[in-house]
Amino acid sequence: MTTTTAGSPTAPACVLGPGPPSAAEVVAVARDGMRVTLAPEAREAIAASRRVVERLAAGDQPSYGISTGFGSLATRHIPVGQRTALQRSLIRSHAGGSGPEVECEVVRAMMLLRLRTLASGRTGVRLEVAELLAGLLDAGITPVVREYGSLGCSGDLAPLAHVALALAGEGGVRDADGRLRPAADALTAAGLAPVVLAEKEGLALINGTDGMLGMLLLADRDLTARLRLADVAAAMSIEALLGSDAVFAADLQQLRPHAGQAVSAGNLRLLLDGSAIMASHRVPGACTRVQDAYSLRCTPQVHGAARDTLTHARQVATTELASAIDNPVVTLDGRVESNGNFHGAPLGYVLDFLAVVVADVASMSERRTDRFLDVARNQGLPAFLAHDPGVDSGLMIAQYTQAAIVSELKRLAVPASVDSIPSSAMQEDHVSMGWSAARKLRRAVDGLTRVLAIEVMTAGRGLELRAPLTPAPATAAALAALRDRVPGPGPDRHLSPEIDAAIEAVCSGEILDAVAAVVGPLDRTGAPP
Repeated sequence: MTTTTAGSPTAPACVLGPGPPSAAEVVAVARDGMRVTLAPEAREAIAASRRVVERLAAGDQPSYGISTGFGSLATRHIPVGQRTALQRSLIRSHAGGSGPEVECEVVRAMMLLRLRTLASGRTGVRLEVAELLAGLLDAGITPVVREYGSLGCSGDLAPLAHVALALAGEGGVRDADGRLRPAADALTAAGLAPVVLAEKEGLALINGTDGMLGMLLLADRDLTARLRLADVAAAMSIEALLGSDAVFAADLQQLRPHAGQAVSAGNLRLLLDGSAIMASHRVPGACTRVQDAYSLRCTPQVHGAARDTLTHARQVATTELASAIDNPVVTLDGRVESNGNFHGAPLGYVLDFLAVVVADVASMSERRTDRFLDVARNQGLPAFLAHDPGVDSGLMIAQYTQAAIVSELKRLAVPASVDSIPSSAMQEDHVSMGWSAARKLRRAVDGLTRVLAIEVMTAGRGLELRAPLTPAPATAAALAALRDRVPGPGPDRHLSPEIDAAIEAVCSGEILDAVAAVVGPLDRTGAPP
């Protein structure tokens, strides 16, 4: 992935042509401001499909989105003189979102993915519309999109309509400095001119699954890192709780040859290799336990299944990236045909599935943390890992915070995609609710991040309390990265800022980077990158 400043003319660009952008490019445009440009092939395809639309617009045959109303109003024929007003009215009326602003990275991903479909030459817009959308991305202008308004069917209509409204010079936007401004002012300041939407263009700008897909691609990037971090946190916990690494042996894991399970077990073997703490209780007679608790012993099975689910979701996202979502669509042989490809079911299902995964991985992390705090289960560590138990409460409330988040994650795991609700006078009588599934997954990923950060904090303290025995080089590196931000054991301190600091160490990638510097990258054993 290449990072750059929005609009930098010398930086590498995401070139939209016959093929789709990569997931990494979508993330780079959304988060890092990578520039966007249209390949010559895309420009030719856009021009060719526009000629088809203009030919239909000049004729008498009714064509949906060109000479008719929309949704249940599709039976209304629109005279030539009112067709510009038709597109303008469509965008204004559909920009009906409500609630808090959606994050800029989500809106930018959505803009790029809509531009990707325009570049396919299947939508019939003019080249200037596509160029303006690319211009907004490069200038760092982000239309204000609201939390509520999409049912995940007929596309993410309301969110995309807010984007289209900005192209017409209306509505509000955030400029490159994050300031809220009228769209017309921001466009002028960036040297961009708004467009007057022509036949079909309003519909082509809003009839896509781009918001759902954008959030899935961003979640994929984040969850890939969080699942690696989950293995690091688990390894630290297993080590500090005097658990066994024998169960992670490759031959035992191969008896149940799920790909993700093999990866997680491989990570754990790598992370725990060379641990003096682990070696201390391998001595005959040093340990009387025959088996560890499930939250330790079954880590590869849970973390591995999570990886396999993410792999499936990634396959769905890859297919969607290669899709041209619009209705009606301009076919390769020049027809303009209605279809149902805007339905968000494929995305909604995997977005919901990932929320289930997130809740379960977080639940197992919380159970490992809880074991540290109970003298009946923590193998000789002080109660709550406190400096002076009774005077000090140690990490008691950190586990409360974890538990509260895990409980919330279980609620977020309830699927949105089963909750269809009819709209548009029963014309749109089955919808995907994929946007809602994506929004709750974003909250779930944030919750998982916090839960794992608390486990790393807790396990790190547990490792230090095993001194003079030393942890494995990999877990020691993770602990050292944490200690760059969070102090070690001692009398009670204000805990909330330390939790926030641990979260930042996770989000910044510092902990995974520190581990990789010692043992190389994780996920090397038979897993996708």
